[in-house]
Amino acid sequence: MRLSVCNNLVRTIVRRSSSLAMRPSTAEDVDKFAQYHPTVLTLKRLIDVGVENTSAATSFLFLSKELPVRLANIMKEFSFLPEKLLTMPSVQLVGTWYEQSFHDILQFTGKDSSVGEDVLNKFNETLDQMRNRHSTVVETMAEGILEMKKDYKDSAEDVHTASCIQYFLDRLYANRIGIAVLAKHHLMLFAKMQKDEHCIGAIDPECDIKSIAEDAYENARFLCDQYYMTSPDCEFECHLPFSKSSKEKKITLTYIPSHLYHMIFELMKNALRAVVEHHQHHNSGLPPVKVLICQGHKDITIKISDQGGGIRRSHLVHLFNYMYSTAPRPDDSQTMTPLAGYGYGLPLSKLYARYFNGDLWLNSIDGFGTDAMICLKLFPKDASELLPIFNRTASLKYTQSEQVADWSDPGNSGSEKR
Repeated sequence: MRLSVCNNLVRTIVRRSSSLAMRPSTAEDVDKFAQYHPTVLTLKRLIDVGVENTSAATSFLFLSKELPVRLANIMKEFSFLPEKLLTMPSVQLVGTWYEQSFHDILQFTGKDSSVGEDVLNKFNETLDQMRNRHSTVVETMAEGILEMKKDYKDSAEDVHTASCIQYFLDRLYANRIGIAVLAKHHLMLFAKMQKDEHCIGAIDPECDIKSIAEDAYENARFLCDQYYMTSPDCEFECHLPFSKSSKEKKITLTYIPSHLYHMIFELMKNALRAVVEHHQHHNSGLPPVKVLICQGHKDITIKISDQGGGIRRSHLVHLFNYMYSTAPRPDDSQTMTPLAGYGYGLPLSKLYARYFNGDLWLNSIDGFGTDAMICLKLFPKDASELLPIFNRTASLKYTQSEQVADWSDPGNSGSEKR
C-alpha cells in the first residue's frame, strides 16, 4: 500500500511536466555505455562465481562495468517509443527509475580491485535499492499502456504502435530479468541476504523439477478453489529414456528455482481455469491436468496437458501479446489474488524460458485441450543468456513503417485495387 501511494505521488509530479528529459551528463554517459554489448553469461559461469570462491571485489568490478552497459542499452530504446506512450505518466516514471539506477551504479565504475569493505557494502546497498526500485516495472508499464489506451482510443487499432510496444516490452522485461539475476546472485553470495542452503547464490545446481511443479500446482489449485470452489487433480510423471539405471530417479536441473516456478505456476493457472470452465456444466467430473517431465540428451521438456477445451486458432496467435487475455480483466477493487485476466502471464513466462536459451510454446486442439511446453537446457554451459542489444537494427524496428502486405488476407475475400 505504501509503495502504491508513493508511486501515485510521483505520477502526479510527472504529470505536471510534459517530458522528463535526462540530465545532459547522464545522457552522455548513457550514449557512451550503450556503445558496448552486454556480456552474455551462462549458468555455468554464474555457478563458477560461487564454486571457485570468487572474491566480492572481483564480482564488484565486473558488475560495476556490466550493469551500466545493460541499463544504457535499454535506456536508449525508451526514446524510440511512440510519443503517445512515452508521454504517459507511468512510463515516464519507469524512465526515471532507470535513470536513477544508472546514476547510482555509475558512482562505482572505474574503481580498482583494492576497494575497501565500506565501498563493497555501499555497492551492495545500492544493488538492493535498485532491485526494490525495479520491482514494479512490469505493473507500472502495464498502467502506462492502459493510460495510453484511455487517452488515445485509436491506439489499440494502430498496428505499428502495437508492434513497437510489443517489441519494446519484450526487450525491457528481458533486460530487467538479466539485471535482476546479476544483482540477486551477487547479493546472495556476498551480502547479508537470506540464503537457500541448496543454492549457490541465486542458482540451485540440483533443482528438483517435480517438486517445484507440485508446489506450483498446489498454489494454483488454492486460487482455483477460491474462485470456482473446485479444481482438477494433477498427475505427475518423470521420464528418463536414456538413463542407465532401471530405478526411477528424480529429474534435476541447474537453474534458478524462482524462474522455473514462475513459468509452471502461470501455465498451471491457465490449465486449471480452462478445465473448470469447460467442464463446469458436465456431470462426468473434472479430468486431471497431466505433467510430463522428460530428460533428453541435451534438453529437459516439461509438458502440462489439460482437457480444457483448447484455444481457437484465431486466438492462439495473440496469446503471447501483452495485455491480451482470454479471461475478463480483474476488478482493481477486489482483495483476492486474481487467477487470470492481466494478459502478462504467458509473454513473461516465455521470456523467462528464453532467458537461458530455452523456450515455451503452446500446442492446442480447439474443442479438446492444450499442451503447454517448456524446454530448458540440460547442461549449464549451454544455458546462455538471451539479452537485448541496442544497435541500428533495433532502432529500425521502431522507426520503419508497417510493411505492405504481400500475401493474401484469408479474412478479406473481396477484390482490392492495387
